Amino acid sequence: MHPPILAALIDALQALPGVGPKSAARMAYHLLQRDRAAAGRLAQALVEALERLRPCARCNNFSETPVCELCRNPRRDPRQLCVVEMPVDLNRFEETHAYSGLYFVLMGHLSPLDGIGPRHIALERLIARACDGVTEEVILATNFTPEGEATAHYAAELLKARGLKVTRMARGMPAGGELEYVDGLTIAQAYLDRKPL
Repeated sequence: MHPPILAALIDALQALPGVGPKSAARMAYHLLQRDRAAAGRLAQALVEALERLRPCARCNNFSETPVCELCRNPRRDPRQLCVVEMPVDLNRFEETHAYSGLYFVLMGHLSPLDGIGPRHIALERLIARACDGVTEEVILATNFTPEGEATAHYAAELLKARGLKVTRMARGMPAGGELEYVDGLTIAQAYLDRKPL
């Protein structure tokens, strides 16, 4: 039996993805027994993030200012708008250095089985952002999961109805991949998404 404060800490840690009761208890004990300074830094950083981070008015990503640094960057191409599910997806895109347009972060995906419908993600804000008179192409870069595909399809219908050019990220073979080691669905999709040389 844990003291109530420790039980509350363990319960709070279980809010993290992939963290169950045992992992949460291990984390709590580690922070309290072996690294109280790290626990203090974690608490301080979390409080500061909750107080200072807000959605960017343009891309909906987390920002300390009303419009984030990326959206204010004059070197970005405002004619392209890449739509991703989560901030981590935006970060992965940026790591490639292959894209120089702007972004919009939905902060989730459609998942009717989990009770997440169009009102629960930022689709209305996406439509308003994409219809700014500057955007020429909306690139849907949601995940290739059933939820991501449903989100892309739903968003595409809304955007196309407003006369916007909508594209979807291609799927297929990984760079350096060998057919022998790639699953059949990926091979099939690579074939369907083939392009002329």
